[in-house]
Amino acid sequence: MGHLAGGSERDIPVLSKIQLPIWLAYILIYSDWADFNIPAPFTTRVRNALKAEACSVRLSNLVGAGGSWYGFGKIIMDMLSDEQANEMSEMLTKTFTARIVEAIDQAQHFAALGQGGGASSGDSAQSFREGLDTTERELFALAQESAKRTKRWYDDSDKARR
Repeated sequence: MGHLAGGSERDIPVLSKIQLPIWLAYILIYSDWADFNIPAPFTTRVRNALKAEACSVRLSNLVGAGGSWYGFGKIIMDMLSDEQANEMSEMLTKTFTARIVEAIDQAQHFAALGQGGGASSGDSAQSFREGLDTTERELFALAQESAKRTKRWYDDSDKARR
């Protein structure tokens, strides 16, 4: 497996740190052939930032292209000991509950503004939306569509009463 470390050696040197595909990481960790370090998106630094102000952390920037921080966290949880997995689960849950209220609030606000609304919104609101995880983005879109439909229903029923 030396080629995984980028060399031509047959074996990986002891205490080497290399990146592996997730499927191979499971095999090596559960076989006790390798140790596992918590990835950067879940380090103490990130945890402290989330505890201080969860809405200020750009989750989408932490995990790359897909921006699925919660999904990646679940995958990592499956590789941890029970105690570490419980801590990770608590962090993911607290982060989600702290951020979802803001995401839904902004979705309803932007739905009420209509087409092109919100162009002059605050920088912090825009920054928050840009940092949404894929799960949060999906819920944002659903809440926005729900608010639009509710407004349309209300407007239509109000016209019918006149």
